[in-house]
Amino acid sequence: MARGRKRVKLVADTIKKERGDSSVDSDEQQTWSALPIELLEQFISKLNLKDNIRASAVCKCWSAVAFSVRQANKPPWLMYMPKHGDLCEFYDPSERKKYWLKFPELQDSRLCYAKDGWLLMMNPKPQNIFFFCPYTREVIKLPVLRRLALQIIAFSAAPTSLSCVLFTVRRVVGSIVEIRTCRPGDKEWTTTNYESHPAFDCSLFDKIVFSKGHFCCFSYTSFLGLYDHSKSSWTVHHVPLPQRPLNSYSKSWYNRKFMAEHGGIVYLVNSSSHDDPLVFKLDETKKAWIRIETLGNLTLFVSFYSCHAVTDLLGKMRNSVYFPKVLYYGKRCVQYSLDKERFFPRKKLNDWEENDTVDRIWIEAPEDLSFLYERRKS
Repeated sequence: MARGRKRVKLVADTIKKERGDSSVDSDEQQTWSALPIELLEQFISKLNLKDNIRASAVCKCWSAVAFSVRQANKPPWLMYMPKHGDLCEFYDPSERKKYWLKFPELQDSRLCYAKDGWLLMMNPKPQNIFFFCPYTREVIKLPVLRRLALQIIAFSAAPTSLSCVLFTVRRVVGSIVEIRTCRPGDKEWTTTNYESHPAFDCSLFDKIVFSKGHFCCFSYTSFLGLYDHSKSSWTVHHVPLPQRPLNSYSKSWYNRKFMAEHGGIVYLVNSSSHDDPLVFKLDETKKAWIRIETLGNLTLFVSFYSCHAVTDLLGKMRNSVYFPKVLYYGKRCVQYSLDKERFFPRKKLNDWEENDTVDRIWIEAPEDLSFLYERRKS
């Protein structure tokens, strides 16, 4: 709280200097409340959500201005792919509501990745992959990619962006890995083989994120592969996870991991249905996972294929990890609060397996809800 007050005071002092007031400390309370609304809006609008709330405690005038310029981010929605048919569901964790839409163009397709409001889908029968935006129904076709059924794949940015690159990796034989990349509009994939570590292996249980120009692939064998597309370089580092306590119940801990990226920092959540999740961040210099006790203003939304990291959420959603499971008749998403050090709902209800949730993924929330149908309790 003291740090927040210092930031608020710094804003006030800066505004005074802008007005040419040399007596920064004189008649402070009166000057703070008498600052021009235009200057207050200009400076308070640059604060993050936490400091905005602190600024609103200065006085009634500041409270009104802070509230008028307060901006909070929206959490992503959880999208459910149907096991049969073409009816997809969406869950809004902030309002705890479900919506649905029919997507006949996605029938028999499976999820591969999600980022920037786009899904990467695969139709296993013709082995075609394509981008799909569920809110505009736009489809962007990609070159045929064979032998993808058991591989991991990711992309760096929305397919409408010039910086969009798709990436997939698999071990061919021994210590050789095959990396394939392409951009939307390419006629075929670029395939390159690289010498790798013999213990580096990859499967659907591995995770990929794009950070600082690199695709970061963490394998279940605790090796981190880094691919720099601009330099066409591939490096592998052994980055083992710290061991869980000896009384840990989980027998398959290695495949219960989720990776997310925010602000150039790579985060990893290691979860078990019987233990509290552990959260780590990657120390790129030491090539080590560092356990962290708090996410601060950050919230992680994890799922089997891809994860999201969001700042400045309202209420009790901050400093939490959200899992792709909804309980209580679709009214409560499984959430682990790092502030409270507990699950919501209670941990005894969270006996879920990661493989049970491969048909759902987090995706950015739509701006317009008019085209969605709300799923009401029957």
